[in-house]
Amino acid sequence: MKTIFNISGMTCAACSRAVERVTGKLDGVSQVSVNLATEKLTIIYDEKATSIQDIIKAVTKVGYGASVPDDTKPVEKEDTSGNLKKRFIFSAVFTLPLLYISMGHMIGLPLPKVISPSHNPLVFALIQLLLTLPVVILGHKFYTIGFRSLFKGSPNMDSLIAIGTGSAILYSLYAISKIINGNTHYVHQLYFESAATIITLITLGKFLENISKGKTSEAIKKLIGLRPNVALIIRDGNEITVDIDKVKVGDIVIVKPGEKVPVDGVIIEGTTSVDESMLTGESIPVEKKASDSIIGASINKNGYVKYKATKVGDDTALAQIIRLVEEAQGSKAPIAKLADKISGVFVPVVMALAVLSALAWLISGQSVIFALTIFISVLVIACPCALGLATPTAIMVGTGKGAENGILIKNGEALETAHKINIVVFDKTGTITEGKPKVTDIISNEDYDENYLIKIVASGEKASEHPLGEAIINKAQENDSALFEVSNFESITGQGIKFSADEKTVLFGNNLLMKNNNIDTDSLDSTAESLSKQGKTPMYVCIDNKLCGLIAVADTVKESSAKAIKELHSMGIKTAMITGDNQNTADAIASQVGIDVVLAEVLPHEKSEKVKKLQSDGNIVAMVGDGINDSPALAQADVGIAIGSGTDVAIESADIVLMKSDLMDVPAAIKLSKSTIKNIKENLFWAFGYNTIGIPVAMGILYLFGGPLMNPMIAGAAMSLSSVSVVTNALRLKTFSPDK
Repeated sequence: MKTIFNISGMTCAACSRAVERVTGKLDGVSQVSVNLATEKLTIIYDEKATSIQDIIKAVTKVGYGASVPDDTKPVEKEDTSGNLKKRFIFSAVFTLPLLYISMGHMIGLPLPKVISPSHNPLVFALIQLLLTLPVVILGHKFYTIGFRSLFKGSPNMDSLIAIGTGSAILYSLYAISKIINGNTHYVHQLYFESAATIITLITLGKFLENISKGKTSEAIKKLIGLRPNVALIIRDGNEITVDIDKVKVGDIVIVKPGEKVPVDGVIIEGTTSVDESMLTGESIPVEKKASDSIIGASINKNGYVKYKATKVGDDTALAQIIRLVEEAQGSKAPIAKLADKISGVFVPVVMALAVLSALAWLISGQSVIFALTIFISVLVIACPCALGLATPTAIMVGTGKGAENGILIKNGEALETAHKINIVVFDKTGTITEGKPKVTDIISNEDYDENYLIKIVASGEKASEHPLGEAIINKAQENDSALFEVSNFESITGQGIKFSADEKTVLFGNNLLMKNNNIDTDSLDSTAESLSKQGKTPMYVCIDNKLCGLIAVADTVKESSAKAIKELHSMGIKTAMITGDNQNTADAIASQVGIDVVLAEVLPHEKSEKVKKLQSDGNIVAMVGDGINDSPALAQADVGIAIGSGTDVAIESADIVLMKSDLMDVPAAIKLSKSTIKNIKENLFWAFGYNTIGIPVAMGILYLFGGPLMNPMIAGAAMSLSSVSVVTNALRLKTFSPDK
């Protein structure tokens, strides 16, 4: 069973690592992933071995909270930002006067005698304590979470802050005791302002980080906001308005111009144009008529329609999209494993470095206050927030941006793998081609014109169930031809049809049908062969035992196919086409769109074997398909890409779903992957680089060579800014455009 939990109390990569470690040890757990940015735990486990309560208990044991998510999550995040803002403002109210009192006199700012360090050292010290206490109380979570995590053997960012600022406060209390005993020299060794400033600056950093993280999940909020609250339905002959949750499958729903479509369904009455842009990314409204499907949350532009509800609640397209995006944003890319491994040992190593560097300076002859400065600076600057946010924030923005463009990426692994693709395999029918045959050529002799040939053949095909016949009927309807009455209809398997219409006997089919009825086809055989080489299916028309012409039908190529394949080539990616069609037809289609490799006459069950063969040659393969028979190949490929208009089975098997069914979204998805991975690498570089540079500076390496000593307050500001910079960099992905 797969369950997603909300996790509270996490502040850094060490926290997420601790939750993963403890839940991964539970019986029956096969897979576990914690996303720091979304604060979610995704876990796959055996219900017989482990329960939801067992998981919650395990998470609680290491000092964090766990609950099954609900619809209030976005509101909770807003509340968190509000609380952090209040905490920062109140902390600043006390910290600013504290900084003035403790440090103002050093730069010549006036202080009243009553709190002057030289005139009243004890009052000077006590007023600082009184101003620090409210800040500590406001930031009490740093201590409760930090020390709890430390004592449970899973120290985190809060542990570093708690130890660092706690040490500063304890030493300052020790200094006050010395002042009380008459040693007024200790008035210059108070550390209250550092502790308060660190807490205030980190609270500010958390507030800014929370706002930025909120922006990374805007795609989800937008999708949730699309859902209308009520629906107008017909029940017992009456029009009634009900909550959207009360709509049932089979209900007749009414949508007026300008209204949002409540749930998915099929139109039974009326015509309109529908704006599906927020779901598919396609800005042009789609024309809809009776028997067409309509998607919940799309906007009815100008018509009055009635439709039958087919999917409601969690089964609607919108609900499925939201679920896919949430799962993708909560997933973890393989590149994140590096950060996870480091964060697992990072905090204990930092604590050890802080202690060792402080001891080393003490042994070298420096004062306790100097060593304490080193100790606190190392602990504070090394908090691994940026490390934990580097990957998930970029994935959140990347998958959200994909959803805005109608590209649904199901997980972080697919998002990462896509940037390495070097060959894309396309299914032919319904993917490169429209999947709906059309009449492409009508060749007639002098006896009958083209319109008459189509009209009489369509009359016979009306009684046939052959898919090519539908193309001929559609062509006749385009010409507004009223069809003839048909009699003596006969379908001849593998050859064609025979019937009577307009007082004539008609034969329509392949060469074999003509041969069996002694019809000479020599005059049109070369034309038929030429059409066949173009990937078309030519069929002879014979009226009253005389050959009258040819009608060719073909599954036409989508407008975007050649353009998409050209774009992939410009990116250095090879293309292949896989089809069950004969080699001639396959070659003809491939030459039209510029395919590199043609795999023809492939049976459905052999498609996945062909993909596997390409992989065995060292290729990273993407498979693009839309049918049930494509699902094994989609699953076998390194990245399976399903066309949104395809079957549910294909969409379920794929890693990426193209909602617009536009092949230009294949290179767009790969470009998005490249941009996201580049962003993640930038984030990890800055996160690692920040700690690589920051920790030695905090340990006093510059001071050793005559440079300055880092102030713990500067360390606190730098730590906060590192997290904000990583999230801000991830937000640059919001400017991604597939056309770039």
